[in-house]
Amino acid sequence: GRSQVCSQVRRCQARSLSSRAASRALVAAVAAAARRVSARYERYLERSFPRFYLLHSTFKTGIQALFLEVKEIRRIKAKMRRQRLSSQQLPYREMERLRQVREPGAAVPLQFRRDVLKAIPIGIIAIPPFANFLVIVLMYFFPRQLLIRHFWTPTQQVEFLDAYDAGRRGWYPAVLRGLALAARALPEPRPRRLLQQLCAQAQVSPALPGLLQVQGGARPGPAQLLAVRSSFSGSLLALNRLRGDHVRALSQVLFLTPHLPAFLLRHRLRSHVLEIQQLDRALLRLGLGQLSEEELRAACYLRGLNSTHLGRAECRAWLEQWLGLSCELQASEASLLAHSMVLLSLNH
Repeated sequence: GRSQVCSQVRRCQARSLSSRAASRALVAAVAAAARRVSARYERYLERSFPRFYLLHSTFKTGIQALFLEVKEIRRIKAKMRRQRLSSQQLPYREMERLRQVREPGAAVPLQFRRDVLKAIPIGIIAIPPFANFLVIVLMYFFPRQLLIRHFWTPTQQVEFLDAYDAGRRGWYPAVLRGLALAARALPEPRPRRLLQQLCAQAQVSPALPGLLQVQGGARPGPAQLLAVRSSFSGSLLALNRLRGDHVRALSQVLFLTPHLPAFLLRHRLRSHVLEIQQLDRALLRLGLGQLSEEELRAACYLRGLNSTHLGRAECRAWLEQWLGLSCELQASEASLLAHSMVLLSLNH
């Protein structure tokens, strides 16, 4: 009796194993067939519709990059929990990656959550076989409105970053007007004179009223800005004392939402600037020479400089100036660092 039961059990196990093996073989065969069909489809697109093929390959690469980003962020958070680290203790690259998730109130720099939300409907559309053709059509006609940065082609990345930068530069005159107005009210004559000179260096172009040009082709350097640092910590130019319209203009320059009460805007502006300063200190520890050209461009863009058309040497020289200023300032001087995003990027 017992031997019969054992043999029946073995036969059931064998049947179970064979059915599982058959299922795995079937899945593998279907997957291989799907890969062959997909490869033929891609060759057809590349041969017959090269522009659509570029969008198709960009879409595939973007999906992979998005999943890798999710995986990387989960790894960093797990490391922080395991080692009980704060974000300030992370290396530069991990701190920069995590910034995109945690940053409060950002319009462009806070990409991750919005990227995921925008990617969900695109992913659902692309589930049925060959439905990614519809995604490609959407990418072709509405790239900036419907697609996240992972799905932009290299040309679109430059075009859209230029558009975002033009938007923030449109707020430079308002920032400088607010700065000049506050400078006139300073009681100390020397800081008042130095700040008025800084504001006088920039003037509005008569041809394009939203465009600033710098007299004599010069721009303020870190030494000039450090000379007026005391005016930005305990006076009318401290973040907690800036006028509401001045704070809103600065928020637009830093890609922060301006549609909040002034006291919340001041808090978010300060948090954002101090987070950039923490990144700066981590970057100084790492060394600019360790960054790739793409990382250098991204670091410049975050700090106010449109680096899409600049070379590696120009980006590095500008970042050296920025770090020389940022790492000298205290948290109480965050207002000067926020204004420096405008002042140091003039005439670029």
